[in-house]
Amino acid sequence: MNNNFKQRKNLRLKEYNYSSAGLYFITFCVKNRAKILSTVVGGGALDAPQVILTPVGKIVEKYILSSNNIENLLIYNYVIMPDHVHLLMGIQQKFGTSKAPSPTNEIIPHSISTLKRFVNKEIGTNIFQRSFYDHVVRNEEDLEDINDYIIANPYYWACGNHDDSNYLR
Repeated sequence: MNNNFKQRKNLRLKEYNYSSAGLYFITFCVKNRAKILSTVVGGGALDAPQVILTPVGKIVEKYILSSNNIENLLIYNYVIMPDHVHLLMGIQQKFGTSKAPSPTNEIIPHSISTLKRFVNKEIGTNIFQRSFYDHVVRNEEDLEDINDYIIANPYYWACGNHDDSNYLR
């Protein structure tokens, strides 16, 4: 084995079936955290910050919204930040089994991979980091915290207090 290659960290929960019914908080990033998806404007004393999508960000949004066409998969909330995307996705019923031949066959990894691939194909280049961060929503309090975080993300960005480290696990 060539020791010159870095060992990739496995970001998924061991033995968890990512086709199970439930809610998932997903974050994926642009390569080198390039700020190409949107700009955040406002956020002063009198106005709430707004996310203004770039042409690339509009393509990302198109494919996020088209994910709702996948049977039993729903996008509940999302925000397209300048260099990353947060999604709250839900699977309404179980797909596949925990004995899937590969974790990439499971619905969450497959849908994120497909979304990123369609965006890359439409714009003509690969803009995303490999893989994504996920958090399986465990209870109502967790869901409320995540929803609040997605909604407040532009505010944190505008105030310079943006830190995704709690959700990038």
